[in-house]
Amino acid sequence: MPLDELRTLLARHARPDGTTAIDGVLIGRAEQAYRNSAAMSGTVLALIAQGAKTLALGDRVYEYRAGQYLVASVDLPVTGHYTEASREVPALGFGLVLQPAAIAELLLTAPAGAVPPAGGTPSALAVSDAPVALVDAAVRLLRLLDQPRDIPVLAPLITREILWRLVTGPQGATVGQLGLADSSLTHVARAVRWIRDHYRESFRVEEIARMSGMSVSAFHRAFQAVTAMSPIQFQKQLRLQQARLLLATRGHDVTGVGHRVGYDSPSQFSREYRRQFGVPPSQDSVRLREAGPTPATAVP
Repeated sequence: MPLDELRTLLARHARPDGTTAIDGVLIGRAEQAYRNSAAMSGTVLALIAQGAKTLALGDRVYEYRAGQYLVASVDLPVTGHYTEASREVPALGFGLVLQPAAIAELLLTAPAGAVPPAGGTPSALAVSDAPVALVDAAVRLLRLLDQPRDIPVLAPLITREILWRLVTGPQGATVGQLGLADSSLTHVARAVRWIRDHYRESFRVEEIARMSGMSVSAFHRAFQAVTAMSPIQFQKQLRLQQARLLLATRGHDVTGVGHRVGYDSPSQFSREYRRQFGVPPSQDSVRLREAGPTPATAVP
């Protein structure tokens, strides 16, 4: 069975940092369940071979397990935890970074009607059952790690096949929009990048909409559809996640951390932090320094 071989390859080649010798290919391994963490999703395909994970984006919750894959088409702040992972039976997952240029090139050569048409603005995250052909392609790509001489020639070919399986599969409309320069998802992704780069600064939604090339009303609808948040809520999520990372190393200066991520009011920072993470920042910083931060990407 392809999934059995996928587990074997992932277990053999997993590294602490999740990287591999193949550009854009990631391997996730986790031995602890129900440890909440927060980070950016990345733009990735995440295929689980063993275990299960839950991710939250705004008010939406996504669950995926062995034999299923998640597509993240925009780099967004997510929180999540593994629901099935232990030292004896770790969670194992295959990840592939999705490059818009590679998807755009594939769409240019695709036969007419092969890629499902987009129906409105898709959510940035989507979960589907993995077809055998997709799992088989992931297995053949990982086999190259045992034959490094073949990687430069064969890895790009198999990666292209995986992208083809994605754009012609149930999430094809979502993945395909990554490669379209004028899609609504691309416009929202442009706004997301700007807010991510300037999350400390105040902004007017009208200005972001204009920069994205959309009317204010269309921008609001598209941004909510993709991210499950308003632009202001998205900014707040970024500020709080960055604050949490800083508290892991600067826990004794809670006020300074709040100011550094854009909060002028220490009480507002403490209030919103507690609402997001369940504990005040001073208390959370102690726990973070003791346990060490654990990133929660879409890749398991």
